[in-house]
Amino acid sequence: MRSTSPIILFYTSYFGKPVDIAAIPECGSPVEWTNDRRRLSEATAVVFHLPDFREIADARKYGGQDWVAWSMESRRNYPLMADPRFMRHFDITMTYETGSDVWAPYLPPHAFWQKARASPIARKTETALAVHFQSSKFDDSRRGALVAELSHHVGVDRYGRHQPNRHVEGPDLGRQTKLEIISRYPFCLALENSIAPDYVTEKMFDPLAAGTVPVYLGAPNAARFVPENSYIDAASFGSPAQLAAYLRHLVETPAEYQAYFAWRDRPLPERLADWITQSEVAPTCRLAALVHRRLAERQPGLSRRSSLPFGPLPFLRARLRRWRKG
Repeated sequence: MRSTSPIILFYTSYFGKPVDIAAIPECGSPVEWTNDRRRLSEATAVVFHLPDFREIADARKYGGQDWVAWSMESRRNYPLMADPRFMRHFDITMTYETGSDVWAPYLPPHAFWQKARASPIARKTETALAVHFQSSKFDDSRRGALVAELSHHVGVDRYGRHQPNRHVEGPDLGRQTKLEIISRYPFCLALENSIAPDYVTEKMFDPLAAGTVPVYLGAPNAARFVPENSYIDAASFGSPAQLAAYLRHLVETPAEYQAYFAWRDRPLPERLADWITQSEVAPTCRLAALVHRRLAERQPGLSRRSSLPFGPLPFLRARLRRWRKG
């Protein structure tokens, strides 16, 4: 027997793989989650993962149905997110941007910050001053040029699939191993793949968890997402040479270096603590609550006639592409 709860359909894949419905947590606002496209006409809301935009054009939109634009990727890497002609087809946004209808930031939960405070700062045993992890080739931020130039002035050990000069020794336990490696360096290059407001990812937070100072390149408002004086803003230096000189100065002046860890002994800023509390409720649960509210406000008797928002030709192309994939 089918549920009488609102149906939320994940129409697209998530980077080519089906959305894992079983992993969605239980919410206070009951909904039925599905990724069965055959149920499109029944769905109260339909979620589209924007990086998989090629799968969107063959969707019909039914009267009274909400379409959700979902992405955790920078709008710099996916310009459709900034295209009003494309975005006008969506009723709800669910992204990392603070202005989204359902805000889905990369902010770690309160438990992360408590554990970071309680963990001792490891001895910095590596010869190189900085470590950098990178696997993706995306480089809208020009992080590659920064790493290359900085490496002329200070030692930088590079891990990951993109141009590494060091490799994990022994078993690789994923994030645990990554944090253990980071903890051995005074600095970690935390370089986003693009620069966009609010786009502050785990690259900033992993060094804080490891007891290392992030050297950050990314969101111009990154300071809103972390405690005061907890990171170094690479963009505030006139050149990589000046940044390198400052890193050397900090290592030679322990008191100034240690000042970057003073946040561990202070309460989180109230605004940041409020954001963390808000984001600890799963985005899917907040989406479910919003769908319930919008459904309650909807006028009864709306026509369920469908339309092709992107037009017949894109519809046919998308169907053909899906047929070729089997």
